[in-house]
Parts: sequence; structure tokens; C-alpha cells
Amino acid sequence: MTRRLAIPVGITATGQFYPERIVTNDELSKMVDTNNEWILSRTGIRHRRWVEPGTGSSQLGAPALEMALARRGMHANDLDAIVCSTVTPDMFFPCTAALIQDRIGARHCYGFDLNAACSSFLFGLTTAASLIAGGTAERVAVVGCDVMTSIMDPTNRNTAVLFGDGAGAVILERVEEGHGILDYEHRINGAGAPFLCMKAGGSVMPATAETVAAGLHYIHQDGKEVYRNAVRDMAEVSRLMVDRNHIHPSDLALFVPHQANLRIMDAACKRLELPHEKMAVNIDEYANTTSATLPTALHQSLEAGKVKKGDLVVFAAFGAGFTWGGILMRWAV
Repeated sequence: MTRRLAIPVGITATGQFYPERIVTNDELSKMVDTNNEWILSRTGIRHRRWVEPGTGSSQLGAPALEMALARRGMHANDLDAIVCSTVTPDMFFPCTAALIQDRIGARHCYGFDLNAACSSFLFGLTTAASLIAGGTAERVAVVGCDVMTSIMDPTNRNTAVLFGDGAGAVILERVEEGHGILDYEHRINGAGAPFLCMKAGGSVMPATAETVAAGLHYIHQDGKEVYRNAVRDMAEVSRLMVDRNHIHPSDLALFVPHQANLRIMDAACKRLELPHEKMAVNIDEYANTTSATLPTALHQSLEAGKVKKGDLVVFAAFGAGFTWGGILMRWAV
């Protein structure tokens, strides 16, 4: 079943923000038992950006949103809502959306956080679009921002090499008929929870000196299980978007996958029968920034002139939960 919104809603502007510090694979090899060749061959990552300790996700998300607003020629007070997609909120409460709202000086909006792990931005995009399609908002910002270094064990080479910090933002508005979000498919399977999670810090296992000492507040990942599911599910949902809308893969201008691992991305791209140059890739320079991968990869593709009005774009993501999904969009501006 094609999932269409009641009115056409699309992205009208994008923005991004990264911390200044660049961490190379060679630098990482001085921290953990690894090397450039091992990281590059298994992940496709060359560099990543890391924040200084004590930097919150809102400090990345706010300037990313300010860039998007500036590119749209819009004032912060024009926003009706802010949806912040993140797995690393500044704190449990208040929500990071409120902190971003305060930082940019948006006085007439409301907002909330959305956490679906690496699918957070994808799910946030359709949630925000539904607000507009439902008539309760006209201009909604979706901000994907994460400080993954705050929950990453720097001594574990299996996860320390994978993640970076960053933020991306988009503005959603009503667009002309036949453009914007044409279809989407989102799914979740909680049976995958043990394979990718942060074990402590929630209501089941609140933070104690013992949980901190045991490293239970770091990312836990079963790499093989995550890889197997991500390859299958990202490829299937991407192909689903194309097939059920009777679109030939050659008609796609851009494929924007979650930037988790270049091998997973290549497998999904191959399933779509797309040449590599039609896939948005920034994992090599920025690693996996979780909620920020989709909006930043899109932003950089737009800057490079890879998308124009009327072009078809497919987004796909996979994350802990497990969560996964796809969006088919016709570019509106």
C-alpha cells in the first residue's frame, strides 16, 4: 500500500554543522588496537569529527537549523514546530528540541524529541510532514543531531572507529502538487534490541557507580547480527519504494542511505540497480553520525548540484530497535 500524505509536503531548505576537531584513522590507531587499512576496508571511514567534552547535541543542532533557516530566508519565529531526532539528548529532560528552540530564539513554536536510533531522522521527517498534512502546522524544522562520542567506549575498536558527531537540519513546508514526499515505509522489530543497545541508564537499570564502572553506558553492538539485518532491510525497503510506485531505478537522481557502513550502503545501492555515483556518501569523511547522516548527506549532495527540482530521491535507514524504513520524494525546489 502506497502511503501518501493528505497534501504535498517537502523539504525547502537544508543545513548542517560539524565540530572542528578531525580525528583520522591513524590518530585512532594510537588509542585502540587498529590501523587505517583495517578501518577503511571494513567501514569505508577515513575521518570523523569529534566534539570537545561537555558539548551537547543542541550545540550542534542549533547552528545546523540556523543555516537551514538562512538558506530559506526564514526567521526562527516563523517556525511552528521543531522535531529533534536524537539518541544523545543533552539531558533526559527537558527535551533537546526546547534547548535548540531557545538557542535560535524561536518564540512561537513547540517541539519534541524523537528517538528511533539511526532511523530517528527518517521517522522524524514523516512525523513532521504529518503535522503539516494534518493542518496543525505550516513550517516545521527537523533536526538530526548526535554526540555519539558521549556514549562510545574509546577503548573498544569495534565501536570507537565507527562514530562521529554532527548535525543536519531541514525545513518542511507545503509544496506544489506531485512533489515532496510521495511514499514512505517505516518498520520496527523489538526482537533486535539485544543486538544494538545501551544497557544501562534507563528505568530498568538506572545509573549507579557499578553500572558506570562496568561500562554499561556505552554502545553495545553485535556487529555481525546488525550487519546481516541492515543489509537485508535497507535494500528491501529501498527497492519497495521504487517498485510499488512503478519507477525504474534509472529514473532516480539520488539514493540517500544511512551512513553506517559503506559495505551496507553499497549492497543497498546494488539492489536498487544504481551506479555508485548516484548514492550520497559522506561516511568516509564524517563516519556514522546517527541521526545526522541523512540530512547532512542530502545537504552535501544539494551543494554539489546532484539534485534539481523534479528529481526523484530515495532515503533509507536502519537502526537499533531494530528500526528501519524508506522515503520516496520528488524534489520540490
